[in-house]
Amino acid sequence: MSDTATFTTAAQLLGAVAGRCGLIAPGFRSPPRVVGVQRTIRRRQGGGVVAVTIKGRPLAGVLADMIEGIVVLNDLSLTESCTLRTALWEEVEQLLQSSAAPVTFSRAISAPQRVA
Repeated sequence: MSDTATFTTAAQLLGAVAGRCGLIAPGFRSPPRVVGVQRTIRRRQGGGVVAVTIKGRPLAGVLADMIEGIVVLNDLSLTESCTLRTALWEEVEQLLQSSAAPVTFSRAISAPQRVA
């Protein structure tokens, strides 16, 4: 699976779980606008955007940042966040298991820039 397809699939799976749980399903993009960070979160009225660095990172690290972005954006309690993390990891576990070798993204994926 290509980097773009893996990132897109993960974003769709994670967003679907968040939506089913009645939570905000953020938009995902890469790379973050802030140079040198692995994840940023921009809150907007009724939603937000989680941006993660992909280039040169293991798939597990990228997925972890996407999952934490959903948790942070939804400002969940400790119990709620643990339950949600479990559900999100179960949903994307297939992406980690689909490759015998560790998956590392090799190039950055950029979404179109939007001006607020």
